Amino acid sequence: MTIYVGNLAFQATEEDLKEIFAEYGKVSRVSLPTDRETGRKRGFAFVEMEDDAKEDAAIAELDGAEWLGRELKVNKAKPRESSGAASRNRY
Repeated sequence: MTIYVGNLAFQATEEDLKEIFAEYGKVSRVSLPTDRETGRKRGFAFVEMEDDAKEDAAIAELDGAEWLGRELKVNKAKPRESSGAASRNRY
């Protein structure tokens, strides 16, 4: 499972996120997307942990928590929805 972390402060780093989530278990990956044109962080991240139960505990504890002056939105990441362009261009 992947955890979505939204409403992040723009100064948050991958190391900051690893440190926060490590309190709940071993973090296997952190992704902090940036804007392709500006290189600026987009204000959200994805965190993967090695244990689903620990991911659930992290979500329960961190959703709504204030961190770096922002109220975090933390939940299970949803699969990316396709735009439908591929199905429209099939013929």
